[in-house]
Amino acid sequence: MAASNRGQGGIQQLLAAEQEAQRIVNAAKNEKLARLKQAKEEAEKEIAEYRAQLEYEFQKKLTEAIQSSGDSGANVKRLEQETEAKIHHLKTEAGRISGDVVTMLLKYVTSVKN
Repeated sequence: MAASNRGQGGIQQLLAAEQEAQRIVNAAKNEKLARLKQAKEEAEKEIAEYRAQLEYEFQKKLTEAIQSSGDSGANVKRLEQETEAKIHHLKTEAGRISGDVVTMLLKYVTSVKN
């Protein structure tokens, strides 16, 4: 009978050890799940901050582009005005000397050289 009790005690110890091992495994799984959840939340926070930073930089560049295109528009208008002024000057000068040019060409065309 004593051997039977000792065997029974050994089985009880094995069952207790197995239950303890299962408790440790379950605790580790729960800790792992909690850490994964925390890591996911931290990653989502970092992603949101990064996205906000990129959006800020994009909006800043967009604003700068709009402002510089406004400046570019002013430059285009200034260049158009300068070009018109130069064209007007060239037409005025051409009108002023065209009579002299016609006279000079007629002189060369109508004079005969030997």
